[in-house]
Amino acid sequence: MIAHLAGTLREKHLQRLIVDVGGVGYEVIVPLSTMYAIGEPGARVEVRIHTHVREDALQLYGFATPLEQLLFEKLIAVSGIGPKVALSILSGIEPAELMRAIRTSDVARLTRIPGVGKKTAERVVLELKDRLPPAIGGAPEPTESMGEPDDVRTDLLSALSNLGYQRGAVEKTVDKVLGSAEDRSFEPLLRAILKQLVGR
Repeated sequence: MIAHLAGTLREKHLQRLIVDVGGVGYEVIVPLSTMYAIGEPGARVEVRIHTHVREDALQLYGFATPLEQLLFEKLIAVSGIGPKVALSILSGIEPAELMRAIRTSDVARLTRIPGVGKKTAERVVLELKDRLPPAIGGAPEPTESMGEPDDVRTDLLSALSNLGYQRGAVEKTVDKVLGSAEDRSFEPLLRAILKQLVGR
């Protein structure tokens, strides 16, 4: 099974990358957070890989951090959730916030993720609430205060660090987005910052 790819990013599309490794192009399906963080075509990239084998296809799912990959693999183990839904969940919520929502049985937060209904959210909570790992890969341990206005700058900088950004290089962008944002919710702020960092 393929577990890791390191090569040149040849193409970048919405949630899909083509990574050239030694002259062979691998199609890698990724969540939005990884897509925003991965760089632009021509860049040297490394992605963690989950190889998903079906009767009619072999698909590679790529992740920028160990936590994203671990959550993806936990999600696809939930009854009724396949790779497509798991990827949608990871694209709709930041990993630490997802862990917090599951641990606190916040079904309402999970149903705000596009494509996740109440029954799916309830299944995720039921099957994963007691099976989540402690925070790994430098990710902050989710808490009840995650995403509150007083703490959101710290949480954003921590999340960006998890995605491979240096704190000093992103502080100005974080402060700029925070200064102009009316909605201080974690998820939209992180997406706005990532878009600016990749020039989108």
